[in-house]
Amino acid sequence: MTAYTGRIASTPRSRGVGSRIVASLLYALGLPMLLLVVWGLVATRATSRFFPDPLTISEAFVDTWVGPSFVDDVVPSLYRLGLGVAASIVLGIAAGTVIGLAPWLRELLEPLLEFFRAIPPPVLIPVVMLLLGITDTMKVVVIVSGAVWPILLNTIEGVRATDSVMKETAESFRVSWWERLWFLVLPAASPRIMAGVRQALSVALILMVISEMFASSSGLGYRIAYFQRNYLIAEMWSGILLLGLVGVVLAVAFGLVERRVLRWYHGIREVNRA
Repeated sequence: MTAYTGRIASTPRSRGVGSRIVASLLYALGLPMLLLVVWGLVATRATSRFFPDPLTISEAFVDTWVGPSFVDDVVPSLYRLGLGVAASIVLGIAAGTVIGLAPWLRELLEPLLEFFRAIPPPVLIPVVMLLLGITDTMKVVVIVSGAVWPILLNTIEGVRATDSVMKETAESFRVSWWERLWFLVLPAASPRIMAGVRQALSVALILMVISEMFASSSGLGYRIAYFQRNYLIAEMWSGILLLGLVGVVLAVAFGLVERRVLRWYHGIREVNRA
């Protein structure tokens, strides 16, 4: 009897979970599918060959990217993107923590940081090319030169905003400097740090494409520019579609990591809302 009632009680709950999943999928896919339908209708009436229909682009996508081109172009791009993002995270968090903890250092470096932050990273590509040559290191440096700033500045602000009462309490209990940094300062700054990483991912993806368009013999940016120069319009649109899919995958992966890292933070917000 208990097992039967438990099974009955769990049925509405499982249906509720299933309905929420279906609703989430409809919300996520409804608008893109509608836009594809509208695009297809417009493309059938348009006379310009520069706007092919979605079916033509999907065929070009399979022919272009499913095969050796994935290894020759997509994998190197993702490798450079991963290195650039990882280096930006390490440099941004390390430097931002040091600057945020030292008020005198923050005041000293603030004009310099604002100066370099205002320089568009694509402008630095010719300079980096002269210094490092046309190499993967050059492309990674270009990615870091733009992606590091959101992480650095958000880390500085997050460290500065650490609750002063909690810091004084930790000092009064003679908590060591490293323990205060690891268990108080960095967790308190982690929401801002994760916000900076989210911004850095989009910046890194843009700079990856730009660096490969300037000087490269492989990569998504190089291949899209090659298709554009040779008037391979459907193939060019398929590369843009692939870039969008990479961005979606990065956003989903980051969302999963963020929910795990900031689980305590989201829990506090849910309690406050209740």
